[in-house]
Amino acid sequence: MTLDVSKTALVVIDMQKGVLAIPCAPYSTTDVLAKTVSLADAFRERGGFVVLVNVDFHDGRDALHPITDEEPATNRAWPSNASVIAPELGPKSGDLLVTKRQWGAFFGTELDLQLRRRGIDTIVLCGIATDIGVETTAREAYQLGYHQIFVEDAMTAMTEEQHRHPLKYLMPRMGRIRSTAEVVRALQA
Repeated sequence: MTLDVSKTALVVIDMQKGVLAIPCAPYSTTDVLAKTVSLADAFRERGGFVVLVNVDFHDGRDALHPITDEEPATNRAWPSNASVIAPELGPKSGDLLVTKRQWGAFFGTELDLQLRRRGIDTIVLCGIATDIGVETTAREAYQLGYHQIFVEDAMTAMTEEQHRHPLKYLMPRMGRIRSTAEVVRALQA
C-alpha cells in the first residue's frame, strides 16, 4: 500500500475527554489514543491534512432524541469538558477541527467541503467507537465516493463484538483495513 499524502487525510473520530473516559474493548482508550497520536504525527511530519472530529451540542436541543429501546448517550449528562480533544492529540497548527451533532462526521458539517477543496480523495479513518461514529462516518464517506483505509488498532468500541462486527462485515466492502504500523510505513514510502 502506498499513500499520496497530498490526496489523503487522517480523519479522527471523537478522541475527546468524555469519550476517552468510557471503558472500551478490545483496545483501551489509552492504547487507541497513543496509536492515533502516532498517526497524526506521521501525517503532520509529511505535510498531511489532519481532521479532528468531536461531538458536541449547543444546548442539548440540537442533539438527536429518537424513541429507542436503549437510552441514547445524548440523554445522559456529560462533564463540561467532554468535547475537548485529548491535548496530546491536538489540535495542532494546520489541523481542522470539525464538530458534529450526530454520529457521522459528514452530515451537517463542512468536512466534505474542506476535503474536496484540498483535492483529497482518500481518508484514513480511526477513533471511537468503531461501530458508531467511525462506522457512520465510513458509510457517509463511501456514499460520497472517498477511498478509505480503516486503522483497526486505532479504533475501539464498548465491547470487542461491537468492534469486530463492522470490521468483518462492513468495512472490507467500503475500503481497506490496515494497522497503524502499515499506514505509517505507507506514508514513509
